[in-house]
Amino acid sequence: MARLSWLPFAFFLILALGFAIQTANAGKEGSLRLEDCPKACDGRCSKTHHRKPCLFFCNYCCKSCLCVPSGTYGNREECPCYNNIKTKEGKNKCP
Repeated sequence: MARLSWLPFAFFLILALGFAIQTANAGKEGSLRLEDCPKACDGRCSKTHHRKPCLFFCNYCCKSCLCVPSGTYGNREECPCYNNIKTKEGKNKCP
């Protein structure tokens, strides 16, 4: 029985490490799965009057970067890839 005394500690350590990795990547590039993009973009585009184009371009950018900045406006520094996608004119493509 004494040999298994390390088992609960090892389980806790693996659980804590997994949580730390998940928390460290939250909101950063690659933190979303492809199937999470529509929900994230729904939140990002929730306050715009141009909802259809906002959702189109947000989903386009999310699929490329697997990241959507928090909030409905700004916070682009959270996702450098999302921020670096530009139009031919050099303007931000991602909402």
